[in-house]
Amino acid sequence: MKTTIVVHGGAWAIPDALAEASVAGVKSALWTGHAVLENGGSALDAVEKAVRYLEDDPVFDAGHGAVLNTDGEVELDSIIMDGKTLATGAISSVRNIANPVSLARAVMEKTDHVMLTDRGANMFAERIGFPAVQDLVTQTEREEWEHYKKYDVGVKELFNLQYGHDTVGAVALDSFGNVACATSTGGIRNKMVGRVGDSPVIGSGGYADNRSGAVSCTGHGESILKVTLARLILFHMEQGKSATVAADASLQYMRERVQGGGGAIVVSPTGDWAARFTTPRMAWASTNGDILFYGLNPGEEFTEPK
Repeated sequence: MKTTIVVHGGAWAIPDALAEASVAGVKSALWTGHAVLENGGSALDAVEKAVRYLEDDPVFDAGHGAVLNTDGEVELDSIIMDGKTLATGAISSVRNIANPVSLARAVMEKTDHVMLTDRGANMFAERIGFPAVQDLVTQTEREEWEHYKKYDVGVKELFNLQYGHDTVGAVALDSFGNVACATSTGGIRNKMVGRVGDSPVIGSGGYADNRSGAVSCTGHGESILKVTLARLILFHMEQGKSATVAADASLQYMRERVQGGGGAIVVSPTGDWAARFTTPRMAWASTNGDILFYGLNPGEEFTEPK
């Protein structure tokens, strides 16, 4: 079976100063995940590797480069899901973890639970020897946090102003016909302490099922949670809609029903894929062979050889 992987770097009003780096980052993350698939690896390994790459890139709001809450702290959320078995791992509100997606996978594989949060997640990380770090905050983020110290604006302001950093994610289909998803985020700058968005919530920030496909979502977390966006997209696909039509219909429903902006990447069990968004920009990349597809602005789809 032909493999497919799609990666996103967050749906928001990406400023021109970050545009080139955002596109370069998702391209590199894509090839990182693609290499796993090309060598016969699993979709689960591919999405984890791709998201880890983005977590390590300070351009994005996940791991290194994560935004700060009202108290000036990092709180990270992530999910990973295996479409073959529906096995899922998630973490929320963890601190000092450079690669939350890998900790989420450890929750999936080393516990009987789906999600661990806050102190418990950090305790689990310490118990299994997961490395803690102290240098996740960039100087740029510290300066931006000092500038914007209120979280009292609405979704339109958050994602139309150029300080509404957001999520990263990946979906993949491997040569065995299995799909997987992974999503990771530092949330919204100046969020309330303990605020958890959609990213680690099964069916909202991500979902993967071999019978219907895999989705990773991005955008205003509260809106995504209200419509369970990932599962809604797959519902439409189960009714026979293509990945693009399903994503567009679901994003439009979210906009009309709760006035929420966002985006999603999708892959079906046959390799049909989509990268769709209703925010000003979303950096994304995809490949189902040796051709790279990528974009940033609405309606864009560029190609280049491997």
